[in-house]
Amino acid sequence: MFEKIIENQDKPKYNVIGKPKPRHDAWEKALGKTRYADDFTQPGMLYAKVLRSEYAAANLISIDTGEAEKLPGVEAVLTAKDVPKNETVTKFGQTHEVGGFEGFYRVLADKKIRFKGEAVALVAAETPAIAEQALKLIKVEYEPTEGVYDPIEALKPDAYLVGEKETNLICSYKVIKGDIEKGFEESDLIVENTYKTQMVDHAYLEPESGVAWIDESGIIVIRASTQVIEHFRGIADVLNIPSNKVRVIAPMVGGGFGGKEDITVETFIALLAMKTERPVSLTFTREESILAHGKRHPYVMQYKVGVKNDGKLVALEAKLISDAGGYIYLSPWILMYSTVTAAGPYDYTHVKVDTHSVLTNNTFASANRGFGGVQPCFAYESMLDEVAERLGMSPLELRKKNYLHTGDALVTGRVLEHAVETEQTAEKALAALGEPSKPKSSSHKVGQGFASGMLSYGRMCFLHDTSRSYVSIELDGSVIVRCGVQDIGCGQCSSLAQIAAEVLGVPMEEITVYFGDTALTPLAGTTTATRQLYMSGNATLKAARAIRDTILKKSGEILGITPERLELRDKRIYIKKGPQCTTSYGGSRGDIISSEICVDINQDRYLDLVAVVKACAADGLSLSNLAQFNAPARELVDFTTGQGQVFTDFTYGTHALEVSVDTETGDVEILKYISCYDVGQAINPLSAEGQMEGGAIYGLGQGMCEDVILEKGITKTPTFAEYLIPTSMDAPDITSILVESGGGVGPFGAKGIGEPSCVPSSPAFTNAVSNAIGVRFYDLPVTAEKIMRALGKI
Repeated sequence: MFEKIIENQDKPKYNVIGKPKPRHDAWEKALGKTRYADDFTQPGMLYAKVLRSEYAAANLISIDTGEAEKLPGVEAVLTAKDVPKNETVTKFGQTHEVGGFEGFYRVLADKKIRFKGEAVALVAAETPAIAEQALKLIKVEYEPTEGVYDPIEALKPDAYLVGEKETNLICSYKVIKGDIEKGFEESDLIVENTYKTQMVDHAYLEPESGVAWIDESGIIVIRASTQVIEHFRGIADVLNIPSNKVRVIAPMVGGGFGGKEDITVETFIALLAMKTERPVSLTFTREESILAHGKRHPYVMQYKVGVKNDGKLVALEAKLISDAGGYIYLSPWILMYSTVTAAGPYDYTHVKVDTHSVLTNNTFASANRGFGGVQPCFAYESMLDEVAERLGMSPLELRKKNYLHTGDALVTGRVLEHAVETEQTAEKALAALGEPSKPKSSSHKVGQGFASGMLSYGRMCFLHDTSRSYVSIELDGSVIVRCGVQDIGCGQCSSLAQIAAEVLGVPMEEITVYFGDTALTPLAGTTTATRQLYMSGNATLKAARAIRDTILKKSGEILGITPERLELRDKRIYIKKGPQCTTSYGGSRGDIISSEICVDINQDRYLDLVAVVKACAADGLSLSNLAQFNAPARELVDFTTGQGQVFTDFTYGTHALEVSVDTETGDVEILKYISCYDVGQAINPLSAEGQMEGGAIYGLGQGMCEDVILEKGITKTPTFAEYLIPTSMDAPDITSILVESGGGVGPFGAKGIGEPSCVPSSPAFTNAVSNAIGVRFYDLPVTAEKIMRALGKI
């Protein structure tokens, strides 16, 4: 069942919603009081380390753990034979079975090594130093094999097989609209290019970390930095125990960006805790995190566009190949996102899109912020700038002729019934960018560029997504929200507090949010896919409204008027208009209630919320509610044509940049950066702006410097000394412009902004650089060295 919970499309005035409120956890974080995963300890705790493969491709002949097990202080050494269910599938919180989207992986390597750094053995010891020493005593015999490291080579019939199947191809999707050959015949100009994006790390402040122990009831408790507490089912499956024997707690997460959507340390520490019956802690080093955990998929994308001389887009043919690395993980899901968004927010008459995901012996790839939308955006936005140049049109003029609008259909045939304000975001972003600045010197060239993008918020409709939230109001008027969200630093919990505050008329300071505990909070699904505000926000809104209805009904009985004429704010129930409050009441408690709680100050009639709550409790009325919100459910799309609805709604936006390029060194300075998005309704403008600014820098890293460099599967950038991310010296001041159409499907008409905020960053950057120096770029990142090569100076 689809539940659309939007108060009013005409942008009503709110008391708390839309106000720049400090987050409820802001002071704890600012003062360093927040306890992250690695800050937690238990008495008698052991320390775990992971032995990882030296090779990217090899046969695993034997493992001898005897010497390691004899080392004093070592309590456990585990290999694949010790894992009850070593070959497993992770479902990422999914409860609806959908074939073809399983994320196969192995807990520990067995028989075959599929990427460099694959986990081979686990050690638990009294100290980290002893655990490290034990790793060196484990003797592993490998038989190195050739491997395959290029996704195109991996597709060839005689390619080395990464896994055990007869092909390296994981999955293929397509979109067919119209007649592509006819489309190119009707076109006046055809432009064709190949674009490549690189492997990118999440580079979060907090690496993967957690502690596991067995509680007094025999439950395995895992307190870990995770985006998915509902992995408890998958962990229980690996351990071969009932799901109710595993409890997962998510503390505040020090950055996720999709990297903690997969199981990271959880299964390792659970296995060791079961073996030793003692608490076990494991935190990856930065090198481990870069070497052996999922990255953004590298893509090879062939784009061919046909267009009329007046700028009307006619035909698009695109072939996308993603490098999944050694295991499947989320590759099918990400490829589906890329398939749906391959044409971007534009209207084409004829379309043919073919997408493929392929296994290689590179580090495995999985979820990363922007989830399949970033890679095609670089291709289609770079292509459109080149088309505009070939036609002698401005990039904005070309796009305005082709932007999709509300009521139009995507290339998948899905009609966009919710707000589509891409054109408005482009116009506002470019207006804010203004006229180009003057160059610093003769060797500096100034350029401007922009890019528009789109990404869904909420999971794919055929997953039948749900979220639950419990809200209660106490006798003193304070409010409790219990919701199994994982707060990854984006203000997920604070948004729920703000929603409850708006509905129940209680200050945010008087709302407590309990989150991220499979034993104590209602399950709310994953903190992924920019879904929590949409899903858990609507669940919290639904629960809070149920309590509000009870309070207003009781207030109406007291006042002798209908509840529709009352409103809650500032811990009071106000009469919107109509008869004045009286001191007579025909209920069971007579005029005693009325005289206690009916107050008249400055002719503003209201009831005291606390007194009404007590009256409800005295009458046995429920002051709590557990609500479930169901996303719209659809069946699988037609995989032969790609036609159908995959997502509920999308967020649209535009980034515009001005850069100064030093043609003597290739250095790029960003002079201006504008980010403009339709957020529907900002629940908290401070949080929305923070997401837009953070997303801009996150995406900018892919455009200008970040690159996990691999040579035959071996990582050459294992630390932040080699893997370069934008620093405070690189990050420009960002101007964020919030468009509030009120046309989203989130609470109060909100749209999600977390992941969409990074999608157009890299093409906006490269388009600006190209505008400055007159040379186009087809692969990322665009570094100083690439600029100098493009200028013919090296």
